[in-house]
Amino acid sequence: MAIIIGLPKGSLQESTFALFKRAGFDISCSSRSYIPSINDEEIKCRLLRPQEMSRYVELGLLDAGICGYDWVYENGSDVEEICELNYSKATSNPVRWVLAVPNDSKIKSVKDLNGKRISTEAVGLVKRYLKKHKVKAEVEFSWGATEVKAPELVDAIVDLTETGSSLRANNLRIVDTILTSTTRFIANKKSWKNKQKREKLEQIKMLLTGALEARRRVLLKCNAPAKTLDKVVGCLPALHAPTVNKLNDENWYAVESVVDEKIVRDLIPQLKAAGATGIIELALNKIIY
Repeated sequence: MAIIIGLPKGSLQESTFALFKRAGFDISCSSRSYIPSINDEEIKCRLLRPQEMSRYVELGLLDAGICGYDWVYENGSDVEEICELNYSKATSNPVRWVLAVPNDSKIKSVKDLNGKRISTEAVGLVKRYLKKHKVKAEVEFSWGATEVKAPELVDAIVDLTETGSSLRANNLRIVDTILTSTTRFIANKKSWKNKQKREKLEQIKMLLTGALEARRRVLLKCNAPAKTLDKVVGCLPALHAPTVNKLNDENWYAVESVVDEKIVRDLIPQLKAAGATGIIELALNKIIY
């Protein structure tokens, strides 16, 4: 029984394909096709805009899909959340829907939006935000290039940002963050109750989360003389404890550990100073707990 998974077309497409590849799934698609091929006979893929993904999952036209939480919220979709996947277009950080205005605007808070015009792709999100703050403003749907519409066409915008660089480039400043969103793996509720489909979806979840976990870690391997073994092992953090094996030469040991990549630059000199030799750093594809 094949399951149909919706993959996000657009800015998240490349990073999603890369994540699936690390998880063991090779996905290929021509520039004009919306039906990618995948090296798993139990999976069929469809490319869709993230904005509409959750609606088709809710309707059961897709068994599962990958999209931002923001669009699940915007659409009010009743779906099963399989897991959170902490990756985005450029970083592993969450993205934000922010209220932004021109640098010289007199708007300092949401209360200053009364009677103003706002442009956004997330109309429902903004209307809920204004209602929460008891503010009446005109909200219009933006078909794109939202940043360039203020101040000539609108008084403010609500747009998605990951780093804020595009807003700054267009002389905009952030007034408020309306919603913080991460990528989610979601499923149709009926599909989730199907034993076969759920087992497959849980396998995919395990591999995807394992690939994300491995992205920030590396495997360090080295040899250590018996006389400084404790010192070498003491340098190494680990998921549980470093692995230590005796070599053919009884005076030497092989030591290995999975560590955060960000500390390797400082860790390797420490290992060398402690007496380690033959230090090797290896990239990882997946870590499954």
